[in-house]
Order: sequence, then C-alpha cells, then structure tokens
Amino acid sequence: MKLNVLVICFFMAIVSVNAFAVGDVDAGRAKAATCVACHGQNGNSANPVWPKLAGQHAFYIEKELRDFQNKKRIDATMAPMVAGLNDVDIENLAAFFASVPSTVEAASADKIKLGEKIYRAGKVDNGLPACIACHGPNGAGSAPARFPRIGGQHAAYLSKTMKDFKAETRNNDHQAMMRDIAGRMNNKEIEAVSSYISGLH
Repeated sequence: MKLNVLVICFFMAIVSVNAFAVGDVDAGRAKAATCVACHGQNGNSANPVWPKLAGQHAFYIEKELRDFQNKKRIDATMAPMVAGLNDVDIENLAAFFASVPSTVEAASADKIKLGEKIYRAGKVDNGLPACIACHGPNGAGSAPARFPRIGGQHAAYLSKTMKDFKAETRNNDHQAMMRDIAGRMNNKEIEAVSSYISGLH
C-alpha cells in the first residue's frame, strides 16, 4: 500500500490539469454569506468540529460541494445548504475560500512526538504510508495532484474525518485511499496525527 500511495501521488502530480480556481472571488464572497454561521467570516470556523475552508484548494471545495449534492458525502447540515447551488456558484465559492488565508492551530505538546512520527514516517509494521507523501511537509497538499490542504485545520475535525473514513461512514475518497490509511491507525494514533497536522503551516 505504501508504494501504491507514493506512485499515485507522483502520477497525479504529472497528469492532473485544471486544478486551479476559475471562479469569481468577489461573487464567491457574496455567496459565502450563507456559510458564515458555521465556517466563519472568511472561512476560519470558530467551532473545532466544523472545518476551516480558508486557504483550501479550489478543486477540493468544488469536489466536496458536488459530492454533498450527489449524496456521495452525507451530512444533514450541508444537504440543504448545497441544494440550490449551481456550477457557477460552486466555482465562485471555491475561488473565494481558496483566496483567503487560513489561521493555524497549536498542536498538543503530549501528541507531537507520535503525531510527527506518523505524519513523516508512517508505520513500517503495517504498511501505513507517511502523510507527508501526499500532503507535503507543511500540510499544504497539492492542487495539481489534487490533494487537499490539511495543515492548520482543526484537530477535532481532522480526527472525526479520519475516524469516519476508518469506520467507512465516509467513503468519497479517491480509490479508497483514506479509508485504507485510516484503517491502519488506532484512535490514539489518529488523534495524535490530527493534533500534529493542526499545528502545521
């Protein structure tokens, strides 16, 4: 699995196109007025269980909004929010959130050692690949390779996301990559790496 992930990361970086925002930032800012209650004025949510959208790659925001619309990703709160969005709305929202800076969290001191080890080296004994392979040294991901930004994201949201992938209650990841990766971690490891990622910038 480790080799497969590295090969996929490399291949996608070479062949991916059209990964950058094409929407209208100002129109997206106006449309984002309905997103403020949960995701914050500029996409930096105050509640740690709601994701920050600020600074996220546009392609990823577009993908997730369309997955919510197509019920590939299920969320009772998001379902009514995306119901009335058209393709232009989605592109504009993605362009806006990609244009604003994200805030950074602080990793918990007691989780840094284990979190860093998993993020940077993975685990040899069960083939867990290092997160750095796809998401980069500072968690910025890669727009051309279509890997989302995770650095600075709320630890609570990251932990919930990985536990959802582990339980397969979320299954809209490309080629089940995240389900496989999360499935190779126990909850302590998930919480440690989530905390470590939250402090990356």
